[in-house]
Amino acid sequence: MGAGAVGCYFGGMLARAGMSVTIIGRPQQVDDINRQGLLLETLQFKERVAMSATVDPAAVKDAGLVLFCVKSIDTEEAARAIAPHLARDAVVLSLQNGVDNVERMRVHIDKRLVPAVVYVAAAITAPGCVRHSGRGDLIIGELGPPAGLDDVRRKELDVIAAVFGRAGIPVQVSDNVEGELWAKLVLNCAYNAISALTRSNYGRLLAMPRTRAIMRDVVDEIQQVAKAKGVRIPIDLEAVYKLADAMPAATSSTAQDIARGKPTEIDHLNGTIAREGDRLGVPTPVNRTLHALVKLLEESSRA
Repeated sequence: MGAGAVGCYFGGMLARAGMSVTIIGRPQQVDDINRQGLLLETLQFKERVAMSATVDPAAVKDAGLVLFCVKSIDTEEAARAIAPHLARDAVVLSLQNGVDNVERMRVHIDKRLVPAVVYVAAAITAPGCVRHSGRGDLIIGELGPPAGLDDVRRKELDVIAAVFGRAGIPVQVSDNVEGELWAKLVLNCAYNAISALTRSNYGRLLAMPRTRAIMRDVVDEIQQVAKAKGVRIPIDLEAVYKLADAMPAATSSTAQDIARGKPTEIDHLNGTIAREGDRLGVPTPVNRTLHALVKLLEESSRA
């Protein structure tokens, strides 16, 4: 569900491995995929992958596993669209930025919901074309008490991980997926807004001491908010910096949205930290400033 870079990359990899995949997206993307397949350009290969595509959310009706890949700003609308059509035993896997998508989906969907932390650098370069430039792995788990997964739940998640594994997609099953979601939020908040505001790739951000200092302040604020909230984040500042080493040519999804004149997810990134800081009494001036500046740039670009 969602034919953006994430949906097309992971859907394309699964289809390439011989699995039955249907992409649900917007008309132009769907038309190109149905006409000539998805052009999947990765670091290892470039080929067209045949799969079906449609604009109809009812296409989820026969799916055992639904990859929910829409932007965080579209979570409620997309959840409502697929909810009536989901199979009785369907599992919905949330491959999204942000930390509250599963809770927002649960209002509309009464099936098994599994959060996934996505680490991939990919971009739609033209209708029906996705380019992969780094990583491509997932972390999945169960939201709930930090006591760990019971054996039944872990085996079910291991089965999901094995499905992706057959397509060459590494998947880790975590006992602390909430912390992993917040770790990804740290990375998004540290890179996305600055990349968008400066039109810079990750390598350039890290190369300048002044931007490194801003990233450090962003991370410090998030760690304080997470501590007040009781979330254990398994990441530190050095790990944040290492992302640029792994994907130096990548630009953030926020930067890509701004370039296309599309709404960004900034409300669910730095905006989340500003709101949670207000609620918990933790000052977040750097995240608040980045949030406000991206919102201004977003509105100016769309105008």
